[in-house]
Amino acid sequence: MLIRPYRDDDWPEIARIHDAARLDELRDSVGVAAFLTLAQTAEGEGLFDGRVWVAEDAGTVTGFVAHDDDEVTWLYVDPARYRQGVGRALLRHAIAACGADRIEVTVLAGNPAALALYRAEGFEITETRTGPLVGNEAFTATGHIMHRTTR
Repeated sequence: MLIRPYRDDDWPEIARIHDAARLDELRDSVGVAAFLTLAQTAEGEGLFDGRVWVAEDAGTVTGFVAHDDDEVTWLYVDPARYRQGVGRALLRHAIAACGADRIEVTVLAGNPAALALYRAEGFEITETRTGPLVGNEAFTATGHIMHRTTR
């Protein structure tokens, strides 16, 4: 598996991956009625405000991660590649690329797979908040703010 910087021609694949995986993320948290496509949310939620990386296997994009200096802001894996190490590899890459002493991520309550991944990589819940769902504020969500100390 190769992790490389996002290229403009990756858009169709990361949009497909996001849209499929986001439904899974919402199903047991906020509900699928809150679903918006990547095309509808990428700009407003700042997908490209930081750095974006993609995982590629045999020429096929299998997931993507975005981060700024101290926060992992997006992490989605193709549902066909769940539990194959793609998310873990992307997360580890983002942590190393952030370079901060303390990294933050927010996980929706009701997403046990993501919560387990972040916990396994040393993140701990430091706060839980309920409020408008970022990107689709008509819905209420509960999110766990998690931190990992890297040094």
